[in-house]
Amino acid sequence: MGLIIDALNSAKPYLAMVALQFGYAGMFIITMIGMKRGLSHWILVVYRHATATLVITPFALAFESKIRPKMTRSVFLKVLLLGLLEPVIDQNLYFLGMSITSATYASAIVNVLPALTFIMALIFRIEKVNLKRVHSQAKVAGTLITVTGATVMTLYKGPIVDILWYSHHGAGNTHHAAASASSSGQNYLAGTLMVLLCTCSWAGYFIVQSMTLKEYPAELSLTSLVCLAGTVEGGIIAMAVERDPKAWALGFDSRLLASVYSGVVCSGIAYYVQGVVNRIRGPVFVTAFSPLCMIITAVLGAIVLSEQVHLGSLLGAIIIVMGLYSVVWGKSKDHLLIMEKGAAHELPTVDKRHLQAADTMDEPFKVIKKDASLPQEP
Repeated sequence: MGLIIDALNSAKPYLAMVALQFGYAGMFIITMIGMKRGLSHWILVVYRHATATLVITPFALAFESKIRPKMTRSVFLKVLLLGLLEPVIDQNLYFLGMSITSATYASAIVNVLPALTFIMALIFRIEKVNLKRVHSQAKVAGTLITVTGATVMTLYKGPIVDILWYSHHGAGNTHHAAASASSSGQNYLAGTLMVLLCTCSWAGYFIVQSMTLKEYPAELSLTSLVCLAGTVEGGIIAMAVERDPKAWALGFDSRLLASVYSGVVCSGIAYYVQGVVNRIRGPVFVTAFSPLCMIITAVLGAIVLSEQVHLGSLLGAIIIVMGLYSVVWGKSKDHLLIMEKGAAHELPTVDKRHLQAADTMDEPFKVIKKDASLPQEP
């Protein structure tokens, strides 16, 4: 029974990150539908994080009132930076790039996130590499392979590949629409650059989050503060861009669903879970599961949105997955080494019963020593 509990505890970070990828895949599809029906991504970011703030703050007040550290200037500035990096820069650039390309293509490009996070972690000395060890070589090689896959996706488009029979049927119905969209000048290069820039911002978010959690180890409170900062900062930009009051109106439709779903699942829950796993396993581990999100999004995009997948996207995605799981393997070996070193430095525990037994066994010797210390009669 104890072995099963230990196995479940060890699997928690993996299960949590896999579950998040399903949540992100659903968000990509739902927000794409909402944006096609007139939802502005600038306004979506504001509503998303306002919803997350309202949902997460009560839990932070209830569960972290006794453990929440004091707010310092350093933590406050980091919170403002976190609110700018992920909610504002990352999400707006991502939605811009996704609207130019497709949900499947954008989620595939985001697969360079672990490589970028790994490079930034090396720069800020969060991640350590010893090239004499095989697992460190695997992390470096995986990073290079991931960048190669992203380059293939960017430079090579290739013919259309029907990944599902349903996508072929949907492609037949939407062939004219796809052709007109292509003739209107879909700029895949510009969309790719936007998604890559947003991924750099997202990687920076995980690095700053890892630093902030060392000063402010309260994940729920940090999540609510970041969402509040993202709401305020994103709201300032959105009001400057979207000046039509009608654009801010939401009905009971896919636009409202996109705002609520992405706010609760992909901002509130995701920020908290990522913070917990980030503190335990580090930022590189947190970002290493994005290929699963790409696969789920590709399947859902083909079914729900009838999106077309190109050969270059598939080849690049396969290369990226190979590189990423090389990084994951290296990270798992790192964790095992850390655990072994921690176990080696632990002091051995001593059972009190053993001490009492040892004292009992030593009693005769104590009596002999006591007698030997007395003066001997002549």
